[in-house]
Formats: sequence, C-alpha cells, structure tokens
Amino acid sequence: MEQQSKIPETPSETDTGCSEAMRAELLDECEEQFGLLQKLQNEIILADTDCSDGESNEAVNRLNALTTELEQWQEMEPKLLSTNPEILLGLGKDELQRLNSQLKMVLSCSQAKRDALKDVLQREQKWLEEKKEVLSAVTERVATLRNENEQLSEHSILQDMKRKITRVKDYHGNLMETLSDMLAEHFPLPNQQAVGAKKKRGTVPDSGADLISLSEILEQLTNKTLETPHEPYVALDDSFWPPYVEMLLRNGIAVRHPEDCNKIRLENFY
Repeated sequence: MEQQSKIPETPSETDTGCSEAMRAELLDECEEQFGLLQKLQNEIILADTDCSDGESNEAVNRLNALTTELEQWQEMEPKLLSTNPEILLGLGKDELQRLNSQLKMVLSCSQAKRDALKDVLQREQKWLEEKKEVLSAVTERVATLRNENEQLSEHSILQDMKRKITRVKDYHGNLMETLSDMLAEHFPLPNQQAVGAKKKRGTVPDSGADLISLSEILEQLTNKTLETPHEPYVALDDSFWPPYVEMLLRNGIAVRHPEDCNKIRLENFY
C-alpha cells in the first residue's frame, strides 16, 4: 500500500537529477586526470633539478625517450575522459543544441541576405527592361530616319525647293495684288472734277499729265532701291501727285535727297 501511494518523479525532476549526477561524475574524472597530469609535471621538474649540466649523455637519452614517447602519443587515438554512456549522451545533446542554434542563426542571416539580393535583382531586371525598351525605340527611330534619308535624293530635294519657291512667289504675288487693291480703294487717283477744282489753286498738274497711282509710286521706289542700292533716289515729275508724295514723306516712308528736293527714296527700315 505504501509503495502504491508513492508519487512517481516527474520527467523534469528525473532529467535534472541525472544531469547533475553526470556533471559531478565528469568533474571528478577531470580532477583525477588533472591530478595525474600535475604529478607527472612535478616529477619532470624534480628530474630536471637533479641532473647536472655535465651529463650530456643522459640529456640526449632523455630527449630521445621524450621524442619516442611523443611519437607514440601522436599515433595513439585519443580516449574519452568518461565511458559513461549517460554522460556522453548528455554532452552530445548539449553540443548538438549549440550547433543547432548556430545553424539557425546562419540560416536566418542567409535568408535575409537572399531576400535583399532578390530585391536588388528585381530592381536591376526592371531597369534592364526599361533600357531595352528605350534602346528598341531609338533603334526603330534611327532605322526610320535612315530609310527616309535614303529615299530623299538630290532630285527630290531640288523639286521640293522649287515647289517652295513657287509657293513663295505665289504668296508674294497675292500679297502685292492685295496691297494694290487696298491702295486703289483707299488712295484713289483724283477724278477729273477734283483735278479741275484744284487746278485753280495750282496744287495739281495740268489735266493733260498722266498721274500714277500710289502703288506704282511705291513700286518704282522699291525697284530703284533693289536695282541700284548705291543710287536709290527717284526723280519726281508731273506724274507724281504731290499729296501722295507729301504723305510718304510725312509718314517716314520716303525721304528727300539732301541736295535735290525733286528726288526721293524709300526709308531704310533696317
């Protein structure tokens, strides 16, 4: 009855007791080996103090003996301090746990480094794709320009220039025609009655004289400036209606000759 009423030890208490017992046994064996090592060291020290300096043969013999013993120790396989399987099992568990912890740390560092390298690889791949797209677009543009350049010959360029010159001439003609119509509308020649009315005051030429329009006056001034730029003056005669000449002079469109008041030229607009 007393044996049945006994409470069995829990596994944690049993493991703790075993580990303490194994540790105590291992410490005892270490102390025993340490004591043996200290005893041998003392014997070596006493042997060194007893020998004299003149006994060279004994020193050589001792050196040979130590060399032989060293070779034997090197050839000998190391033995475990303890042969207790429980102690060896505990030590193996501790070593495996320590090694497992170190491997976990190495694994964590490797995974973090791998994730960082993945991010770098993704960014580099994205940058590479963008550069490839840019390179493809530039290559296509260069190919297009080369094809266009090959298609454009000297003859086509000359024809294009001729077409542009023709368009400019047509535009210039239309512009001159529009200007002529505008001048004819807003600056007409005086009619015969106006000429007869102003003839008494001496402000117009004789009725037999042919007056030229304002557009013709401007055309003569322009042609004279372009044809003979060193002598751009036009001589005034009876065909130039004085009010138009005076208007050109007053508005800064034409200027008189500094020595001859019967000559005028276009003002320099540059």
